[in-house]
Amino acid sequence: MIRDVQVVGPNMTVEEVRQKIISSNFHGFPIAENGYLLGFITAKELLRHIDHPDAKIRSVMRRGTLCAVPSMSVNDAMRVLFRYGLRNLPVVDEDKKLVGIISNIDIVRSQIEKSRPGKVMSVKSFMEQQNGLKMKVVNKEIPMSRIIPSQKEVYMDELIGRQYEIKRGLNEPIIVIERRNGFLVVDGHHRIMAAKKLGMDSFKAIVLVPNDYDVKLGLEKTAERWGLKSLDDVTIIEGAKHPFMEVTTMLLPNEEASTINETLMSMQGED
Repeated sequence: MIRDVQVVGPNMTVEEVRQKIISSNFHGFPIAENGYLLGFITAKELLRHIDHPDAKIRSVMRRGTLCAVPSMSVNDAMRVLFRYGLRNLPVVDEDKKLVGIISNIDIVRSQIEKSRPGKVMSVKSFMEQQNGLKMKVVNKEIPMSRIIPSQKEVYMDELIGRQYEIKRGLNEPIIVIERRNGFLVVDGHHRIMAAKKLGMDSFKAIVLVPNDYDVKLGLEKTAERWGLKSLDDVTIIEGAKHPFMEVTTMLLPNEEASTINETLMSMQGED
């Protein structure tokens, strides 16, 4: 859960809360007083009272809201969120004081956390078998300046989507192999390029550390053949869709599909 929760007070006006929502990335806020959770106000509910901008939230709010407790499992919180179509679920302690909030994106992140170990071990096993090595797994933040790509092209539309995810906290670690001159990327080129475009200096990574640095890896040979020494050597393709976006938008009219990235870009500009 997120512990630093932004809230609104019951004595704020409809207009004040409306402006707070407009200037944020949220669709609504918990209503709290002296630390106690009273309810939750959404943009949709505010629309019902838009003709009364000076009305106090206390007078228009629906008292009470669905909530979670710190001891609740992620699976149970997920059920509540999706069963009732919620984006956010406040978390309260036994005294009904607000201690955190969990969102859809937190649930998605937790599922990625679950599936990542299997993916990492598959990559580790493959690289060990292919190169006759043994590798240990280390989690750490690595500097952008020491990252060596093994993929020469990325798609701009996917970069925009990845930037949107990263800015909202969904920054799944990349998988790299430690080399003497840096960290060779195995998985996560779009993620790391998106982070670079956001101006980040480092990124979370799952690092495979080999027992022999002198063995030349197949990916390493490919990177050298393509002249890839840093992220600056990766080409960004702007005129074509990433296969993921091609599939995702296939049911939309062409004109609507073409505006998706523009919409994401404009939303980033509002942050």
